[in-house]
Amino acid sequence: MPEAITAAVVGLGSMGYGMAQSLLRGGHVTHGFDVVPAQMERFRAEGGAEGTLADIAGSLDAAMIVVLNAAQTEEVIFGDDGLLPGMRKGAVIIACATVPPSFAKEMEARCNASGIHYLDAPISGGSVKAANGQLSVMASGTPEAFAAARPVLEATAEKVFELGDAAGAGSAMKAVNQLLAGVHIAAMAEALTFGMTQGVSPDKFVEVISQCAGTSWMLENRAPHIAAGDYTPHSQVNIWPKDLGIVLDIAKSESFSAPITAAAMQQYLAAAGMGLGREDDAAVAKVYARNAGLTLPGEG
Repeated sequence: MPEAITAAVVGLGSMGYGMAQSLLRGGHVTHGFDVVPAQMERFRAEGGAEGTLADIAGSLDAAMIVVLNAAQTEEVIFGDDGLLPGMRKGAVIIACATVPPSFAKEMEARCNASGIHYLDAPISGGSVKAANGQLSVMASGTPEAFAAARPVLEATAEKVFELGDAAGAGSAMKAVNQLLAGVHIAAMAEALTFGMTQGVSPDKFVEVISQCAGTSWMLENRAPHIAAGDYTPHSQVNIWPKDLGIVLDIAKSESFSAPITAAAMQQYLAAAGMGLGREDDAAVAKVYARNAGLTLPGEG
């Protein structure tokens, strides 16, 4: 077992909480922080370390930032109560949110100027893999940042893709992944509800298509949520206007046409407009169901 370190996870949502649990299992002193006090209390009851972020910043070897977006990432690092002023030189910030590559490069430069390593490390795999320490991490940063982050990566990830020696490359790869993931969820919802118009039940759809060439990881993971009528948010609808928005912004800057991404984006925006933003992203199927006059499992 690698030598124990002192780490913090900022953002105890569906992904961050599982990552914090994985660090604890790895034998590391782990602090957990979130805007929802109940999440912090729950984590401390499971063995999380005590202390406020300001008080413990100087003791940290590594801080994982698992928040929603670039603005929140910047606030955690450089805000009025941010991490950076209190962290010791040589510690590492591991930033996991989906952000534009240009933002990751800016954060790296600002952290490095204060003697803090920065690893651009977006994650993929979902809440179950997060809880099991089996995430995929698309990482880029200096060799020193990778070395400082290694104990955290070993505890939380099954696969670490080392994509370059500077921030930005990790976030670029995550944008590629999110393009596919967002499109796949919307396409699954379209196919499942199309099947319903032809008498194919959601249960039968899952049974058959998950074993045929039209399947995808997202189909196999999300379609059962629709079949069960369970939209408990493992990944919220609200994530996709942000993430596909990043993809489309990058595409625009490169004069690259991404029409399939744009079409998927409209379905997530429609879902959010229906008040489904905080539901599981499989709830995008409700947009198709409403438009076609269909009744999904668990409704009506």
